[in-house]
Amino acid sequence: MTPTANASRPEAYTLLRAALALFKKAPSELADAELTQARRQAANEFEIETRVLNSQEASAVMITDREVQLAYQEIRERYDDEATFLSELYKNQLDEDALRAALYRQCKVNTVLDLIGSRSPHISDIEIGIYYHLHPEQFVKPEMREAWHILISINPDYPENTREAARARLEEISAKLQKKPHKFADLALKHSECPTALQGGALGLVPRGKLYPELDAVLFKLKAGAISDIVESEIGFHLVLCKQIQKAETLSLQKATPKIRQFMKERAKRTCQRAWLAGLAK
Repeated sequence: MTPTANASRPEAYTLLRAALALFKKAPSELADAELTQARRQAANEFEIETRVLNSQEASAVMITDREVQLAYQEIRERYDDEATFLSELYKNQLDEDALRAALYRQCKVNTVLDLIGSRSPHISDIEIGIYYHLHPEQFVKPEMREAWHILISINPDYPENTREAARARLEEISAKLQKKPHKFADLALKHSECPTALQGGALGLVPRGKLYPELDAVLFKLKAGAISDIVESEIGFHLVLCKQIQKAETLSLQKATPKIRQFMKERAKRTCQRAWLAGLAK
């Protein structure tokens, strides 16, 4: 079947969207069972979209050519050149006209659902306060520490990385750092066998439980600016620097309010949309 024959069939685009959402692959790349699942989801989505477009609310919604062009251009810019873009459309039983028709449909569905969602009730400060006090665990920021490290790995296949040699190499680095701790990043760049060496050994801000257990235990005992003794993990020997400490914090109701309001607004919007969709004629 040629793309032209499919130009009036947005189902092809719906199938492509479902396949990418479910499996991050185009329909042509799916196994039989995956394709069946993608087709089932696409058919369900297409049926719901059709009900939305047949609603009274949809009749009052206008989608401009500019809106469709912006959506089209966003997809086009994912490809390096026009030939590759058109080739991918063809593989998925689409052409430019079919894609524009599908995007018009999608824009209209989204606009109608946004309109319905705007009918959701206002979120009051009282509701926000109740949510805050019922879910205190959501507003606790754990202690975070900015960690840096130097790694010398253990690999018996290399003379310089046997267990004994690796530890001896790191002991030399540790001795240098005791005299010049400000040289940590320079020594990491020169000696560390972790990819973070390019960033001076920076691991970033981490909470408890993020690093290897041995490193985690040491990091959360260090004072800000302190460098650990040699620590052994399953991949080798490390020196750990705790650059700074961000203490655990419980967000106040005032600080938490914007986050709670946004969450509750989105939840109310989805509830309103689901109730409206359930009432549409099939």
